[in-house]
Amino acid sequence: MTARQHGARARFALCLDTAGGEDLVWRKVYEIVPDKKAEAEGLLRVIDESAEDYLYPADQFVLVELPSVARRAWLAERASALKAA
Repeated sequence: MTARQHGARARFALCLDTAGGEDLVWRKVYEIVPDKKAEAEGLLRVIDESAEDYLYPADQFVLVELPSVARRAWLAERASALKAA
């Protein structure tokens, strides 16, 4: 489920470390799903290469702000992929 489906503005993070995450790609940007409980425990809920959201240590990522045109393109692609699945 995307951040937009949660009613929040989409957030994104750049992967800096793939340790323990076979479905992560180093230096790839991933969508973050809001999860305050997980974040309080130092984790991020990330939509990884499996197209599912999983918890990963927050220190494996750095939050990034995408320009609005990139954000729209990203979310449009994600919506297209979900419809095809």
